[in-house]
Amino acid sequence: MTIQTTSPEPAPLTGIFPKERLAVALLFLANGLYIGAWSPKIPVIARSFALSEQLLGLLLVAFGVGSIAIMPIAGAQIARFGSSLVVKVAAILFLPVMLFITFAPNVYLLAVAVFLFGGFAGAMDIAMNANAVEVEKRMRRSIMSSCHAYWSMGALVGAAIGGFLIDRFGAETHAIIATALDAALVFTALAIVMHDGPHDAASHGHEPRTSIFQSPLPWLLGIMALFSMLQEGLVIDWSSLYLSTELGSTLTIASFAAAAFHGTMMLMRFAGDSVRDRFGAVRTFRISAVLALVGMIVGGLAPNAYVAIVGFAVSGLGVSNLVPIAFSAAGNLPGMAKGVGLSVVTAMGYSGTLFAPTLFGFVIAHTGFQAIYLGAPLLLLVVLALSHLAAHADGIKGGGH
Repeated sequence: MTIQTTSPEPAPLTGIFPKERLAVALLFLANGLYIGAWSPKIPVIARSFALSEQLLGLLLVAFGVGSIAIMPIAGAQIARFGSSLVVKVAAILFLPVMLFITFAPNVYLLAVAVFLFGGFAGAMDIAMNANAVEVEKRMRRSIMSSCHAYWSMGALVGAAIGGFLIDRFGAETHAIIATALDAALVFTALAIVMHDGPHDAASHGHEPRTSIFQSPLPWLLGIMALFSMLQEGLVIDWSSLYLSTELGSTLTIASFAAAAFHGTMMLMRFAGDSVRDRFGAVRTFRISAVLALVGMIVGGLAPNAYVAIVGFAVSGLGVSNLVPIAFSAAGNLPGMAKGVGLSVVTAMGYSGTLFAPTLFGFVIAHTGFQAIYLGAPLLLLVVLALSHLAAHADGIKGGGH
């Protein structure tokens, strides 16, 4: 006869900013900083290896392929061992890859290094999001939006100081400084990260699902994340060219489109957790989707660059909370082993920024920018239709499933 025992519920985390919360914030900051530091290296790599635009595009695809390939593996390991162990392994493996990229002797090893950079970035991303979900449950309140705000902050800092360091000291020194700074953040975070262990659904009388094909919910949430992050990629990758070629702005003014989008997104993400706790995940998600839709349409119909910048700023306010809520919902799916649903949603979501903007380039060549900026936001109507699924993000208030 087998007697089932129920493991005691972990004690709630107390305080405004407990050390486990700090650990997650530092992990998001470190991941964003490294991704930001990667951006100014791209033109340096193109010059160093004399890469054409086509070859450089293929190299950047290696980053995306690495992310999509390794994310599901990381998700399965989170279900088996817990997010804390996986984030430790992924973050430590991620650290030296910036140096591998910088000192690669030929383009073939460079492609391998870029693949690994994207792969370990994605693995760390899933694991830190999964750990953030567990911290949310223990704190009994939302933290996911502010976690993504720390990522945005890290990306902005990494990109801003990266260009200066490369110009002033060279790519090699930049890589060493970036690696050292990121290592300091990572090891500080790992020393205090919350241990969660494997999914314990079996101890509550049912086995967790570990297959990504046993429920449609991760895939539907993945579509929501994909269509939301696609708007982000469209603004970041193409808005500068759109404003300078079709709206006649200077490059200086055109650069403010992505900056405005990033800025409002970061600010709203810091406020997003309080908004979500007050109004609930579903209502917050729906309002955010409408803001994103209206902002993108305004950007697409703008008569001049200044109106377009305002539109993209409004869109940033909306997009800011769509992805964090989708990620929280994925980490709280009933009966789904943690990390498994999140790996699907994360991989699908990030493909919206990794691959979709490249595909849009082919469409823009035949239709122009306005058709894209008016057509792509209509996908947010699908996001609105599925918005009831955001209710799973509110599972944190009861300690999770």
